[in-house]
Amino acid sequence: MTITPIVRGVEVKVSPAKAFELFARRMGEWWPGGKTVAKNPAVAVIVESHADGRWYEVDADGTETRWGKVLAWEPPGRLLLGWQLNSQWTYDPEFLTEVELTFAPLPSGGTRVTLEHRNLERFGVDAEARRASLDGGWPTRLADFVAFADAAV
Repeated sequence: MTITPIVRGVEVKVSPAKAFELFARRMGEWWPGGKTVAKNPAVAVIVESHADGRWYEVDADGTETRWGKVLAWEPPGRLLLGWQLNSQWTYDPEFLTEVELTFAPLPSGGTRVTLEHRNLERFGVDAEARRASLDGGWPTRLADFVAFADAAV
């Protein structure tokens, strides 16, 4: 069974290098704390800036909750994240789907950011339901990112 990947694109007013930085290095500033997987709201969301780095959230008590890992760190054009939240929305080191982000320059000086979340069939019997949930969530998170990036102009 193959599940169609989720593909979404947005445009921001900043350069690809700035868009990459704002998306990857400052995710905790635009990702809403109440929209995470830990028991308590996140105060930080961290993407470590190297391949095999961690992708995780930290709550006010300092508790870390893993989301996944960095598969490729290629500024300013590409970021590949391994989503390791299974169908119960808990971290599973044996589970992996991919979230690829590309940052392409626009003639205006801005950037086209494209997100592709793929390998969704790995959710197994829950694949269709998880795809629907993620397909509803990614546009909102990307809108949060656009607002943050455009305010940084």
